[in-house]
Amino acid sequence: MTVYLVGAGPGDPGLITVRGAEVLARADVVVFDRLSVASLLDLAPSGAERISVGKTPRGPSTPQEEINALLVERGRTGSTVVRLKGGDPFVFARGGEEAAALAAAGVPFEVVPGITSAIAVPAYAGVPVTHRGVATSFTVVTGHEDPWAATETDWDGVASVGGTIVVLMGVATRGEIARKLVGAGLAPATPAVAIQWGTRAEQRTVRTTLGELGMTPVESPAVIVIGDVAALDLRWFETRPLFGRRVVVPRAEAQAGTLSARLRALGADVVEVAAIRIEPGEPVVVPAGHYQWVVVTSTNAVGALFAGLRDARALGGARVAAVGPGTAGALSERGVVADLVPAVATADALGDAFPPAPDGGGRVLLPQSAIARPALAEALRAKGWAVDVVAAYRTVAAAVDARAAGSCASADAVAFTSSSTVEHLVAAVGVDAIPPVVVAIGPVTAETARAAGLTVASVADPHTLDGLVDAVADAFVHR
Repeated sequence: MTVYLVGAGPGDPGLITVRGAEVLARADVVVFDRLSVASLLDLAPSGAERISVGKTPRGPSTPQEEINALLVERGRTGSTVVRLKGGDPFVFARGGEEAAALAAAGVPFEVVPGITSAIAVPAYAGVPVTHRGVATSFTVVTGHEDPWAATETDWDGVASVGGTIVVLMGVATRGEIARKLVGAGLAPATPAVAIQWGTRAEQRTVRTTLGELGMTPVESPAVIVIGDVAALDLRWFETRPLFGRRVVVPRAEAQAGTLSARLRALGADVVEVAAIRIEPGEPVVVPAGHYQWVVVTSTNAVGALFAGLRDARALGGARVAAVGPGTAGALSERGVVADLVPAVATADALGDAFPPAPDGGGRVLLPQSAIARPALAEALRAKGWAVDVVAAYRTVAAAVDARAAGSCASADAVAFTSSSTVEHLVAAVGVDAIPPVVVAIGPVTAETARAAGLTVASVADPHTLDGLVDAVADAFVHR
């Protein structure tokens, strides 16, 4: 039994450490706070217990003593417990108190350091806390202390050290902090910058001066940087092409967020909506030497095919065709190189590119969705092949909660990866809640969207996830 005190980083889920991701992947219990990013919870097993103990400024909060007791209680059960904390556990995160409580109770624990917001958030705003010729040191200080704030810190000492001052949790007390620093000798014209929700897609950078800091609107959570480096503007994060745009990604419940990760890399605020669920259908059986070709038209079909195979050798001498590069990639992950991938990633193009059957005929295995169009099977039969169609999986609706539906309605765009995601998302939230910019991965998905009453702004070309990401970005450029 071990309790892991894990630093989740400042917000960007990509900033969690390798060690942090490792222990999350085998957690039985995850105790998380307000600043933890929801997508990080997806790294934990689906069956792990998730307990929110978030502290909200001037709002509902879980007392620290209760959090300590909870960690001790869960730790004594023999479970793997992850305490997921924003930033670093030992930098103004009360991780030391939690470690002390565990040590006193004789519960084993491990500290997994995280990237502190004191450094990462200014970096995401293009403000280095040290800079040659500007600042050779930096001081990190909290703006929040019991019973009120900023009462125990030697602000005269902080001001006299020189260099950069980084204030965490100081939004509510920024005016008093500024007054004390000016009183300690810092010039009111000293540059200051406040970065709200740093490293996240909703990041907002507010530039001001020390004298104006108390009157400048700033919302929590924010990191405040005071000093000459605050005048530097080496912005990079906020210039990404999709920064500030909220994009809905409808997906299957159990599927990884590959598309989401690529959109986030361009600065998008991604809302994942599990609108569909993939259920197994008929078993896919590949008798040795029975098929000349196996044809797969989706990554789900690849998964269904290999669910019934011991390994790739079971395909024997059968050649394999994939509808597009995404499906071919799923085959490659399983050690199979597709023999045929059409230039255009559609079932119609695959049917056109497929070779005619040899003299004497041949047999094709086609595992696909239970609701797949019959066009591909018909095209293959027209070329002389005997085709065994297997309804290898079913796409069914998943419940969409009110929070996800509300986020969808307030988003800027939606990226559809299949016709089923169109149909089920529209059924779940209604046409009026679909974001104004609709982007489809291919022409069939686009046609399904139009049939549902949506206006399609862009269709990916090529019909791949990378093409879909580019199409989302291009849609906003053209608007």
